[in-house]
Amino acid sequence: MIPKEAIILAGGEGTRLRETLPGLAKVLAPVAGKPFLHYVLQYFSAAGIEKFIFALGAFHDQVENFLSKLQPTIDYSIVIEPEPLGTGGAIQHALNYCNENTVAVINGDSLFRVNLENISAFHHMCGAECTMALKPMKSFNRYGEVVLHHDYSIASFREKTEVKEGLINGGFYLLNKRLFSSHKMPVKYSFEEDYLGKLFAERRIFGVQQNGYFIDIGIPDDYLNAQADFKKVS
Repeated sequence: MIPKEAIILAGGEGTRLRETLPGLAKVLAPVAGKPFLHYVLQYFSAAGIEKFIFALGAFHDQVENFLSKLQPTIDYSIVIEPEPLGTGGAIQHALNYCNENTVAVINGDSLFRVNLENISAFHHMCGAECTMALKPMKSFNRYGEVVLHHDYSIASFREKTEVKEGLINGGFYLLNKRLFSSHKMPVKYSFEEDYLGKLFAERRIFGVQQNGYFIDIGIPDDYLNAQADFKKVS
């Protein structure tokens, strides 16, 4: 069963895009004439997500204004950080507003067209606490490499270095809310570094390769790539 709810992480300041898009929330970066967040919501709504919980921080007023124009097209809630909590703290805070036990977590500044049925079936079959969607990539050094055991549990995270071929973290996760919330974590922490990077050996954290389209607009070069990609299909 695919998840009905998804947390969208949209609270980052977008420091690497600041010169390109000064004063604008990164998730609202215009791509082929539309805010990037439009494409994220379009895909995951069509894939079956019924409700979105937006974890907001910097520029939250801009995102709220964008979302207000979508009503009643999508069902959503807004959760504003009282202070910067890091990605882990933001997820934990937003989970308080989720009703389902299986929750998708999506980076709002990237789009990974995962197969929700496939990854959800795996997540439930393994009794996973967290399942990561992994994108196969060639000749990369911007991303760290994710290495799997034969049972698809995480073997290691390798620091950003030149890799000829491997798997990267695609910024899409499925969480078992009950299991994830049962462990004591700081109020402020990085999901990627403090949870995934430090706890993968002791938690039920798995990775599944997904071959769908992937783009991360976090740096100017890839932002320009997104412009070209979406212009072709718009």
